[in-house]
Amino acid sequence: MTHPEIRLPADRTEGRVAGKVALVTGAARGQGRSHALRLAAEGADIVAVDVCEPIAHVSYPTATPEDLATTADLVEEAGARVVTAAVDVRDGAGLAAAVAEGAAALGGLDIAVANAGVCSIQRWDEVTPELWDTVIGINLTGVWNTCTAAIPHLVERGGGSMVLISSTAGLKGQPFLTPYVASKHGLVGIMRSLANELASRHIRVNSLHPTGVDTPMLLGMTGLTERIEASPDVGSLFLNSLPVDLVRAEDISNAVLFLASDEARYVTGLTMTVDAGASAR
Repeated sequence: MTHPEIRLPADRTEGRVAGKVALVTGAARGQGRSHALRLAAEGADIVAVDVCEPIAHVSYPTATPEDLATTADLVEEAGARVVTAAVDVRDGAGLAAAVAEGAAALGGLDIAVANAGVCSIQRWDEVTPELWDTVIGINLTGVWNTCTAAIPHLVERGGGSMVLISSTAGLKGQPFLTPYVASKHGLVGIMRSLANELASRHIRVNSLHPTGVDTPMLLGMTGLTERIEASPDVGSLFLNSLPVDLVRAEDISNAVLFLASDEARYVTGLTMTVDAGASAR
């Protein structure tokens, strides 16, 4: 883990999450960067976390320190303060330390967006134990670590919002993605349990379920089209109802903003879809 860096532009007092501090994991690029920028544009200061190094058993390039620095620059341009930390969400102690340092630097924590995740495309008999552990470790254990790192700070603030980024694959079975599907379903279990457990503390917990999103992660994966073509009986499981193949990261970020804001003050335990109707099929 690297020590977080704080940047201090002017304070802001307006916006749907004005005066709040938000943790975003996987913030260096893709959805995470989009979520951080959307929240910053609406008044939140940001604790931006990403692993910033290659991950074993993940076939596509992951985020770099330069990516995280770019996110920080863009958040700063939006007028927000930002703390960055390079840490693997599988490292529970390291993540808790980074979140604590960020919260201390920015004056607390009100929002946690557990966004960090990886995906891999294999048939069931191609899934190695190492790949299984990597996907489950980042996508499920990493979300749990994010929650446990954030909750004490939300309790100290007297409440807050946690948004766990799942997937359409967290609501339905999709072939050739079994570790990913398992992790994203498990995330819903975390959400539902914590939504009940933390309600008395005024902490809301919801999960967000996108269809395919136009991000470096999705574009970096290969092989799914070929496998679907070889198994036409499962192709319809990947189709959206609306006539789009992919949605944009900002479509998901708009939902993150809603769930993080006081507009959703009575919304908890929700599996919210932004999936162009994919889960309705």
